[in-house]
Amino acid sequence: MASSTTLSLSSLRAALPTITASPSGPSVYFQNPKSTSGLRLSRPKSGPRPLNSFVGLAPLRPLLSPFSAQDSTSYEQCFTIIDNGGRVSAMRHGRKVPKLNRPPDQRRALLRGLTTQLLKFGRIKTTRARASALRKYIDKMITMAKDGSLHKRRQALGFIYEKQIVHALFAEVEERYGDREGGYTRIIRTLPRRGDNAPMAYIELV
Repeated sequence: MASSTTLSLSSLRAALPTITASPSGPSVYFQNPKSTSGLRLSRPKSGPRPLNSFVGLAPLRPLLSPFSAQDSTSYEQCFTIIDNGGRVSAMRHGRKVPKLNRPPDQRRALLRGLTTQLLKFGRIKTTRARASALRKYIDKMITMAKDGSLHKRRQALGFIYEKQIVHALFAEVEERYGDREGGYTRIIRTLPRRGDNAPMAYIELV
């Protein structure tokens, strides 16, 4: 009785199923619960059902190590793409263009409107950031008016919204700013704006 229940190593190897390696990697098969063959594993009728490999929490595009043998100079996959085409990058400390919390088209329209109003009334009240950004465009318009050529007049007409202001500027600029080389505006600080406490200032023509 004892000799009949003793299993030898050769009988155990014969009882194990033969698993062939698939080209995509090793596969794991489920045991059929209705099978009565003891240790024998049976395959489903529809064929083998391999389990998907578990990747865990590993990133899909991991950051390359700077000491790896791969291309460690390309980190394009690590930047997040934004809808407007920009990328998440470092801060621009030495920026030359004041953003004014607006995209380029709205910022240009704002500066064109402020330039038109300042040349029309001679003095306007706005925020200090806008006044500082407006100075460059006012100086450029007056410099083009001092040139007096047809090309400069057409450039001014393409920037200033009202034609009458352009013609008046080209007619009076030589008498008012003939002997002055730059510095055509003056900024005077005033009380902050009620509501958001934004720093305000007057900008006027000299």
